[in-house]
Amino acid sequence: MSPSGENILVTGAVGQIGSELTLELRSRYGNERVIAMGRKTQPSPELLDSGPFVFGDVTDLAGYKALIEKHDIGTVYHLAAILSGTGEQNPQLCYNVNLTGLFNVLEVARETGQKLFCPSSIAVWGPGTPKVAPQETPLHPTTMYGVTKVAGEVLCDYYFVKYGVDVRGIRYPGLISWKTPPGGGTTDFAVAIYYDAVQHGRYECFVKSETRLPMMYMPDAIKGTLDLMDAPLDKLKRHADYNHGAMSFTAADIAEAIRKHYPDFEVTYEPDFRQAIADSWPDDVDDSAAREDWGWSPAYDLEAMTNDMLENLKIKFSEEES
Repeated sequence: MSPSGENILVTGAVGQIGSELTLELRSRYGNERVIAMGRKTQPSPELLDSGPFVFGDVTDLAGYKALIEKHDIGTVYHLAAILSGTGEQNPQLCYNVNLTGLFNVLEVARETGQKLFCPSSIAVWGPGTPKVAPQETPLHPTTMYGVTKVAGEVLCDYYFVKYGVDVRGIRYPGLISWKTPPGGGTTDFAVAIYYDAVQHGRYECFVKSETRLPMMYMPDAIKGTLDLMDAPLDKLKRHADYNHGAMSFTAADIAEAIRKHYPDFEVTYEPDFRQAIADSWPDDVDDSAAREDWGWSPAYDLEAMTNDMLENLKIKFSEEES
């Protein structure tokens, strides 16, 4: 049962995570109980046809409050955010959406007793972070997105300690999915490379071949999100900053995994401004706290993910062409 209302809201529901999380929540709790919210992007037919969809803006406190009341929302998965690459092109927008929006969501939760999921990111780290990022280490991000995520973690902890808001979150690594195209993040090369392999047989990568980052397949990210939300609160030693890991590989590693299926696949490397962002992040993460506190364990490695990505993308593009 939701703390204050019967229904669940997913902000940022048209994004990479939100679009898949919304559908999984609807399969669990019923289509009509899960309201998808987007700011301006038109939702997919699958998202629109499977349950309620509303346009809204988390930076508009009055409008957000009215939406919460109208739809009897007791649990919020707050995924609305400006990502790292886009955020560096418009840091003011990134700050406003990511922090003003989060503050509004937390304030409404304080007033209504809602339960929240507010994710963080590997972007909280910066230069000087150990190659395998520990759970506890100094946070000195070099992007506005990272700054907002560090501030967001601390803000969520404050609302838990000060007001008792049950807010939870994980530091997502780079996320890879065949269902949703890349959306402006630094780790999007690990998504785009699969799309271009199937569609064009070649890919121009915006980071160097040896760039290594923590990554995760979307089914594992969805599972981890729901596992954390299902965990008893008294078992959690942390709140909004659990390291969340699955695998770590380089851009060249993905290319080689794809060549097992497409031997003639060509990749060139033309690093852009996102290379500096990627260089500031760790190679991998220590997620032992998540494993100990709520039993986290990923199901996919690079080979299993590649097999599934390519199989589903081939079906997806053939259906779009027919």
